[in-house]
Amino acid sequence: MKYLIVGLGNVGAEYAGTRHNIGFDILDRLAEELNASFKLENHAWVATAKYKGKSLTLVKPTTYMNLSGKAVKFWMDRQSIPREQILVVLDDLHLGLGQLRIRPNGSDAGHNGLKHIDQMLAGNNYPRLKFGIGNQFAKGRQSDFVLGKWSNEELKTVEEQMPKAVACIQSFCFAGLANTMSTYNKSEPKP
Repeated sequence: MKYLIVGLGNVGAEYAGTRHNIGFDILDRLAEELNASFKLENHAWVATAKYKGKSLTLVKPTTYMNLSGKAVKFWMDRQSIPREQILVVLDDLHLGLGQLRIRPNGSDAGHNGLKHIDQMLAGNNYPRLKFGIGNQFAKGRQSDFVLGKWSNEELKTVEEQMPKAVACIQSFCFAGLANTMSTYNKSEPKP
């Protein structure tokens, strides 16, 4: 069985280590754990790996966040992977820092990457793993917040939760969405 795992983020050194790039960071950690390497291909950095007999294609779009759907649609079609075997990994400012939430579908909640994926796939019925980035920003400063770098204190929580995010992706591929939801949607970061 094949799976498409898409981490959302923005390309370029200026975006490295920002909250909005947590999807890229989680995929980097997953690739490292699976001994996979990314190479530049059509619309994305792509790595392939095996996990417990499953074939995984890891995709980090090079289209910038607002055009992420182009890469998702391309790789979904190229690999002939159905929607239920796609997992989009992204930041979510509606969740507390480090909180994980995996869902079978849902609204874009103002996330431009999801908005474009919804447009390209003509719907929002695909699984997504959200990593909470918190929402400690002044009114009108949302863009600065999501594009800002983690504080040292935040980074500690991110590093603590990163292995859980990787394990959640692996569970999605091996144990299925329902089992993964019941296990990981309970997972809260340590205070």
